[in-house]
Amino acid sequence: MTKVRFTETALRDAHQSLLATRMRTRDMIPIAEEMDKIGFFSVEAWGGATFDTCIRYLNEDPWERLRSLKSEFTKTPIQMLIRGQNLVGYKHYPDDIVTKFVEKSYENGVDIFRVFDALNDVRNMKQTIKVAKDQGAHVQGTISYTLSPVHTLDDFVDLAKELEALDCDSVSIKDMAGLITPSAAYELVSRLKEETDLLVDLHCHCTSGMTQISYYAACQAGVDVLDTAISPLSGGTSQPPTESMVAALQGTPYDTELDLKSLTAIKKYFDQIKEKYLALIDPIAESIDTDVLMYQIPGGMLSNLISQLKEQNALDRYNDVLDEMPRVRKDMGYPPLVTPTSQIVGIQAVMNVLGGERYKTVSNEVKEYMKGFYGKPPAPVNAKIANKIIGDEEVITCRPADLLEDEFDKYKTEGEQKGFVKSDEDALTYALYPSIAPKFLKGEAVEEELKSVALPSDNEIGIPTQYNVEVDGDVYEVKIMPTGFMEVEETEKGPFTPVEGGLISTMQGMVIKLTVNVGDKVTKGSTVAVIEAMKMENDIQAEEDGVVKEIFVEAGDAVNSGDILMVIE
Repeated sequence: MTKVRFTETALRDAHQSLLATRMRTRDMIPIAEEMDKIGFFSVEAWGGATFDTCIRYLNEDPWERLRSLKSEFTKTPIQMLIRGQNLVGYKHYPDDIVTKFVEKSYENGVDIFRVFDALNDVRNMKQTIKVAKDQGAHVQGTISYTLSPVHTLDDFVDLAKELEALDCDSVSIKDMAGLITPSAAYELVSRLKEETDLLVDLHCHCTSGMTQISYYAACQAGVDVLDTAISPLSGGTSQPPTESMVAALQGTPYDTELDLKSLTAIKKYFDQIKEKYLALIDPIAESIDTDVLMYQIPGGMLSNLISQLKEQNALDRYNDVLDEMPRVRKDMGYPPLVTPTSQIVGIQAVMNVLGGERYKTVSNEVKEYMKGFYGKPPAPVNAKIANKIIGDEEVITCRPADLLEDEFDKYKTEGEQKGFVKSDEDALTYALYPSIAPKFLKGEAVEEELKSVALPSDNEIGIPTQYNVEVDGDVYEVKIMPTGFMEVEETEKGPFTPVEGGLISTMQGMVIKLTVNVGDKVTKGSTVAVIEAMKMENDIQAEEDGVVKEIFVEAGDAVNSGDILMVIE
């Protein structure tokens, strides 16, 4: 029997799951001192999507957030979620950037590094673990928990043993979709306690509705730490409520010894915070969705899919996309659906459904995945599909990062020369997000308007263009057309009148690269632009041979599905 300790997720995963990661630093600091007194094992307050969202939407420096929180949390360790070789991005970064990022994260205030890889490929976790251990940090190796025909309990236990051999201090079972049953939780935790000397943490989301039962079963098996969220930010796609779990364990051998009265004061504060951010909460995110047991799609991913389909006027295809996702996952060798593989699989399912033909359009990330650049899939990929996507291109078998050249000095020098990099932290921000960081670092970014009802979620880019407007009690949905785009008349045949030679964006996102200029000759199928949608990069290709006559967008512009990007005659 063991006293169970809690990791509080309100400052990271809870608001990432329910509020699209939009909680601002200024709403965290006033309650930090009170949270520090509670006696949590740790407070998860950094990493995950917080870094991206800070610079993309909130016009906040994530490094400054970390330093500010560290000054308040003098007793409680600050924990971050780090995606192994992906850090806080969506691709692998070279070892020198990984090293510098982990060093600076520790220096600025991270005490506990929860390290995971979306494919459970330990090769992608080694560098992060090593550097964090070198700093003297607590390292929590992570099992990305999932269900599939190729994942077994023995596999997860073997992974934990590998993590222990790398000198991890603890192991986390990261159940991103609330899939773990009470019996599975009991068995896996029992095995981990019997076969390793690691502290065991169980991290679940409430999406399926059975997580609290699984948490109690884990307690019976000897779990050391449970992840919870203060009640206003709990449930649905977030974690179980902290206060409820404290009360449930009182008087048992697993009593947390945390003070409910002290937690109530924190609850009242977050009640106000939730009210402030209410417009951002999608009812889907707060709901129990037992379909997750069939589709295994994390709740945040469901919200992103809905938003993506709304932008493309294709919400009626939602169920088709849900049906397609397990097929895409099977084609890709059953990757656990956690960032970035959840986005890779999800956006491909959308493309397959809306494109009218499976894998007619493929994101660059899917191509890289099929070539082995994300690591080794849990099972072999569908050879026929892989051939359609990458043809005869070589599939690598080495650690993907071994093929990457050092880049930190390049980004630091380039950023200093351009005048927007003033520190190593700035250089890292630039290296991680080269398409959006310069605008932020130059001080040109604008904080997203909190009051707007139709704010974009994590998969959307730029300033919102759709709003709900109330007039005399009636609510109207209005869409603001950005300047610089061709206006297209609606006709009986459909929403758009084709413009001769107009190349239309098939998705909502942000232009991150143009590969042509006005006057350039292009051939059918050649890439003329790259659009980031739902955190994935997608090549936009010329539909026929011709000459670029006009270009209506530039790198950094937000575009919607149907916007005309350029004219090719």
